[in-house]
Amino acid sequence: MRRSLAALAAVTVLSLTACATDEPAASPSGSAPAAGSGTGEQSKFFVQADYDAELALLTATATGPADKPWEQALNPKMVDTAKFKKNGPHKICFSNAALNNPWRQVGFKTMQAEVEAQKSRIKEFVHVDAEGKDQKQIADINDLLGKGCDALIVSPNTTATLTPAVEAACKAGLPVVVFDRGVNTKCPVTFINPIGGYGFGHVGAEFVSQKMKPGGKVLALRILPGVDVLETRWSAAKVAFDKAKVDVVGVEFTDGDPAKTKKIVDDYIQRYGTIDGVWMDAGATAVAAVEAFQDAGKPVPPMNGEDQLDFLKIWKDKNLTAIAPTYPTYQWRTPILAVLQILDGKQVSSPWKLPQPTVTQDNLDTYLDPSMPPLHYAMCGCTDLPGYPQRWK
Repeated sequence: MRRSLAALAAVTVLSLTACATDEPAASPSGSAPAAGSGTGEQSKFFVQADYDAELALLTATATGPADKPWEQALNPKMVDTAKFKKNGPHKICFSNAALNNPWRQVGFKTMQAEVEAQKSRIKEFVHVDAEGKDQKQIADINDLLGKGCDALIVSPNTTATLTPAVEAACKAGLPVVVFDRGVNTKCPVTFINPIGGYGFGHVGAEFVSQKMKPGGKVLALRILPGVDVLETRWSAAKVAFDKAKVDVVGVEFTDGDPAKTKKIVDDYIQRYGTIDGVWMDAGATAVAAVEAFQDAGKPVPPMNGEDQLDFLKIWKDKNLTAIAPTYPTYQWRTPILAVLQILDGKQVSSPWKLPQPTVTQDNLDTYLDPSMPPLHYAMCGCTDLPGYPQRWK
């Protein structure tokens, strides 16, 4: 069973909780470190102002219903949408980057259930899967422009390449909502996403630095270079590790492959004897990292994963010292709610920044649901939606 789950988790990792871009990547693992505590040069993706803004949002108070984080906004900036007001019910179209990993699959099920919950207001929901291909998504968007859509939702496959297609949709007069991954234009009515990569990376690195012995050895496990939200996660972690003066003995790319992750961790255990902390830019292979320590007969050091249930379960069962920053899948509900507000002519926040909760030891039991599949994500925000829990199993 574990082998089959690992295989699914490794499928097409380019989209893992992340937003691909066309910008140059940071120096890959294996290049000579030039600054900090074994962390190398800062990524070309690092922007100090954005880093500062995201860290400030970690402690900001959200507006909106306390029990519905997908309806909340951090530091909202409202924009007028009166020109898009239109009588319903509506035809809503969605151009999706991909459905090629568990995070996106859980998210899309959540979106479909939100559509069902709004069935009195949505007469038709059209979904087109770009299968992780820029050119297919460009063609998909162009095709949707002739399909009578009342509003268009886009989760772009890559940033720069999809920007012209999104701009074309805006020029066609459609209200466009972009979420999860961004584009290099301000023409959409709003861009919806959680706090972002800097917040995720900071939370995990701060925890690992504080829980391990001073100056101890950290292994950083990354998925891929050149993916913006993963690069900003690493950028923030680098700042934290450099400040804490820990010894980052390796920064390795796993390709999101559990078997490769286990081998990398085992190699570092063999090389150094003791690893005092593990930081990850995405949590899909966190269980594989834990198993590598177990197989070597070593204690699992302080580490971060994500809100995938297989990690939360092993954290609980093995009493790990752990934390799980998140990129919550409940964000897939928000675009549906946003386009309906826009078509009502109501103001929406632009950008629309959602809260980004963290799973800690204190709230672990709140998010751990043993009845749900191992690759389910705890932050689905889906328990009140039609078809729960069967739709997500």
